[in-house]
Amino acid sequence: MIRFYKTQHGILIPSEDFEAHTWICLFNPSEEELEFVERKCQILPEFLRYPLDEEERPRIEKEEHQIFIILRVPDVVSKGLIVKYETIPIGIILTEEYIITVCLKEHPIFEEFITIANKSKGFDLRNPVHFILHFMLAISGIYIKLLRQIDRTLDEYEEEIFKSVENEEIVKMLSIEKTLTYFNTSLQGNHVVFTKIQTGRYLRLTEEDKELLEDVQIETQQAIEMTKIFLEIVSNTMDAYASIISNNLNIIMKFLASMAIILSIPNIIYGMYGMNIPLPMVDLPPFKGSPHVFYILNILTIILLVALFVVFRKKKYL
Repeated sequence: MIRFYKTQHGILIPSEDFEAHTWICLFNPSEEELEFVERKCQILPEFLRYPLDEEERPRIEKEEHQIFIILRVPDVVSKGLIVKYETIPIGIILTEEYIITVCLKEHPIFEEFITIANKSKGFDLRNPVHFILHFMLAISGIYIKLLRQIDRTLDEYEEEIFKSVENEEIVKMLSIEKTLTYFNTSLQGNHVVFTKIQTGRYLRLTEEDKELLEDVQIETQQAIEMTKIFLEIVSNTMDAYASIISNNLNIIMKFLASMAIILSIPNIIYGMYGMNIPLPMVDLPPFKGSPHVFYILNILTIILLVALFVVFRKKKYL
């Protein structure tokens, strides 16, 4: 899919076709669309195809008066009970007349970017540096927004995980940990690209541009710090949960061992008095000649069990 945008009175609006200083937006393009843009804009073919590889890492290149940038943005890979995020690459190509973006899918970042650009009042595609900086600001903003959602989700999961004995809560925490790992790697790569842009080797930056780039770097650094903190929280929570599970298992084993000891007493007594051989104590009072031997034996057994139960309770074995 191809979309065209142009600026009019400082606002991005859709366009019908190629014009000078146009933003060409490619979503999951077909080979015919890639060849058409390559031919029309004289773009290096590899620049158009690199972003279609899901494993491409963030970087910036300059070749034949074309600047090529790859950044990674968050992407939802599953919804429902457990929301999972990964990151996908977005390619940005700058030429003298066109700005081309290439992405594997129609990502929400583009709507976010258009909103930010139109709020700036005076956005102009004739200034590609402004495009790059606003786009980077939109990417950093979407990371921050998702990380705040993850923070709220972590609070909910932390309360549930210590109440639940099911594996579902563990799976949720592992999903968040995986998401944060993807975020951390991508944010670090994006930050390296922003640092290279700040050197001025690839783009000429005015003082205003430098201030905007500093805002981008601050946002990105904040996202990196948040990601690291949340990763540590998840790790500590999982360790605490593992310790609690281990402690609960020890308590259960101690309880079962204590119950086994208590319940073994009646078996010993009834097994001994149930044997078909004479026992010395049977000939002694209160058992000798008593028709209530069975009941007396049960009462004494119960008293012994209660005594053992009280002792074990005091020792906190039960």
